[in-house]
Amino acid sequence: MPQSACICNTNNRNDNNGNKKAEEFQPHPVKEQLPGVQYCVNSPPPWPEAVVLGFQHYLLTLGITVLIPSMIVPLMGGGDIEKAKVIQTSLFVSGLSTFLQSLFGTRLPSVVVGSYTYVIPTTSIVLSRRYTTILDPDEKFIQTMRGIQGAIIITACFQILIGFLGLWRNVVRFLSPLSVVPVVTFAGIGLYHLGFPTLAKCVEVGLPELIIFIFISQYLPRYMKAKTHRCDRFSLLFSVSIGWLYALFLTSTGVYNKKPPNTQISCRTDRSGLIRTAPWIYMPYPFQWGSPTFNAGETFAMMAASLVSLFESTGTFFATARYGSATPVPPSVISRGVGWLGIGTLLNGMFGSLTGTTASVENAGLLALTKVGSRRVIQISAGFMIFFSVLGKFGAVFASIPLPIVAALYCVLFGYVASAGFGFLQFCNLNSFRTKFILGFSFFMGISVPQYFREYYHVQSEHGHVHSHSGWFNDIVTVIFMSHTMVAALVALVLDCSLSRENDLTRKDSGLHWWEKFSLYGSDVRNDEFYALPCRLDTFFPSL
Repeated sequence: MPQSACICNTNNRNDNNGNKKAEEFQPHPVKEQLPGVQYCVNSPPPWPEAVVLGFQHYLLTLGITVLIPSMIVPLMGGGDIEKAKVIQTSLFVSGLSTFLQSLFGTRLPSVVVGSYTYVIPTTSIVLSRRYTTILDPDEKFIQTMRGIQGAIIITACFQILIGFLGLWRNVVRFLSPLSVVPVVTFAGIGLYHLGFPTLAKCVEVGLPELIIFIFISQYLPRYMKAKTHRCDRFSLLFSVSIGWLYALFLTSTGVYNKKPPNTQISCRTDRSGLIRTAPWIYMPYPFQWGSPTFNAGETFAMMAASLVSLFESTGTFFATARYGSATPVPPSVISRGVGWLGIGTLLNGMFGSLTGTTASVENAGLLALTKVGSRRVIQISAGFMIFFSVLGKFGAVFASIPLPIVAALYCVLFGYVASAGFGFLQFCNLNSFRTKFILGFSFFMGISVPQYFREYYHVQSEHGHVHSHSGWFNDIVTVIFMSHTMVAALVALVLDCSLSRENDLTRKDSGLHWWEKFSLYGSDVRNDEFYALPCRLDTFFPSL
């Protein structure tokens, strides 16, 4: 069949009167900055509203901050007292790292939290043979904590060098809108196991929370008056309060008294042990557990986790810039932000927080939900983190929220981040078979490969799918290939760069003709507005 036979022109058609009328169906216009954002990076809302929004971001950080110590501290031999101190320390360092990132890093409204990616190498350190002979639980906790601190400190130095020497900038420069799509999308989708599977551990609490959250944020504003439609902006606070009171009611009425222990831990509001054991006032300080110890193999495994977190943080930075109505982040700014994430990881290692840092995916989703991408709101949330980490009892009250309630929020917020990745498709040619192959193959492998490694990791507790004699090498392979973001990003990046970029048509298919003006910091005047470092105090506090 000749090629022209595949082309159908429907622009001109005859109307009922016999006159030709042109019908042109125009697609939605391309938007470099997301419209509809009510407060962008540099436009803070009024102070009362900003404080409430900042408190919402603080509540959201409690999920991952409580989850990681709750998983690892019991394996280390620690009890509720040690768990409470580690949670307070993690929250304190997250507040410091968030404030530094918003001032000197990317200067985006990004919250910095502990990374779930570090759980595998951290658990490997805890279960290593040199700690199994320690019988005293307190001594075992101290020794394992010092070993984890040493590995995190060396990893932080590696991350700082990658960021501040501009090495990560050179990696990001190879990205195009086409290869950015899986990076951003899987930054949200890749954490699916923290969503509904965690919600289902207490479905009678988590599912009502999910329904209430969606109703308040999406449906209720349609039935409210125009002056009161801002209820959706505080939907997280309202829905968590309702879900928490509901869980408290079920706990107090004895519904879970005869349930299995796992159900009680997930559903009850009095099973975390934090309120009882948390001190009234506790000020975390560096090396509070003693001098760190170092092991080369464990450090290599932790570095692999750091590399994975860099890809995940890069995707989150792009989503945060999108929902803050900023231009795409220049590679130099991302590299600068990675360097300050390394500073945050160094603080985690010095204070003893069990994990490195990453840009929070869930908080990036909350920017989309509230349509408020203000930097000031994030700085206020950092203040709440520091405040409630020092006042332990008050912070423990909020940290006692059952995890399935937080998981219900993740189901919505992770989806927002994933959709930010799809937004970059507007700059690509979706009618190109090259584009379809790269997108389809990277998405499929980004789901399929980590699933294979995850199945073997759960079935065989120690070696899993890798059977080498070096435990640190097993951890490196496991950490890298269990990350959906890492696998999808590498596949898309390699294919996009290797499948010819020389001709103009291929460059336009990937969106490079649009993307190149953002590859250098000075190529767009808007970069100074969003990403310039502060020179004076009134730069980031305009009211002074």
